[in-house]
Amino acid sequence: MDVEAAVFDVFGTLTDWRSSVSGELSGIGDRTGARADWAAVTDDWRRRYRPALLKIFAGELPWRPLDELHRLMLDEVLTEHGLDGLGEAERDELVRAWHRLRPWSDAPAGLELLHDSPVVTSTLSNGGVGLLTRLAKQAGLRFDCVLSAELARSYKPDPRVYLMASELLEVAPERLLMVACHPDDLAAAAEAGLRTAYIPRPLEWGPDAAPVEPPADVDLVAADVIDLARTLTGGAG
Repeated sequence: MDVEAAVFDVFGTLTDWRSSVSGELSGIGDRTGARADWAAVTDDWRRRYRPALLKIFAGELPWRPLDELHRLMLDEVLTEHGLDGLGEAERDELVRAWHRLRPWSDAPAGLELLHDSPVVTSTLSNGGVGLLTRLAKQAGLRFDCVLSAELARSYKPDPRVYLMASELLEVAPERLLMVACHPDDLAAAAEAGLRTAYIPRPLEWGPDAAPVEPPADVDLVAADVIDLARTLTGGAG
């Protein structure tokens, strides 16, 4: 595939947010004596994400950085699960849990392969620049650049986010590859003129989640980030 740069979704595509966040919730529960189904709390927190974005796009909520949006959603979810007793320090710690997500095992190695190639790599996530920088550093995810939707004062799937990446990287949209495990992200990127690559993450929502079929209209389906790197570079190692 003749591309100059690849931009990556991060939450789900490169990192296991579900087990990472539920683990931190469980740890806080152990410290404070709180009890809950922490995986369910995590899932409910994440499920509020898309409705919150829709409210921002509709003008019902003002745009705000993802950390602030995560805090807003967390407060609602804790109330729903009878966890109002968690204090400010614990809530702040949980918002920062999204800065500490563990990577899928193939992600660091695949990005290293791409780093040794002419393909420029960057994040393109709804996480803020600070969040993504800290996350990439602690998770061992090596990028050439960190780009965030907050630079466009918006969120994916707003087309302005994808075109912002094209402009800042000085790469024509048709030579910029969006990599994600979420079909809606890839569909929006394609609509903005980008090339698209799908990486399945069947465990993103846990072992009991329904399988997600690969989108029919993507340019490339890769088994993981290592497979993607080998395909883009023509390498076998």
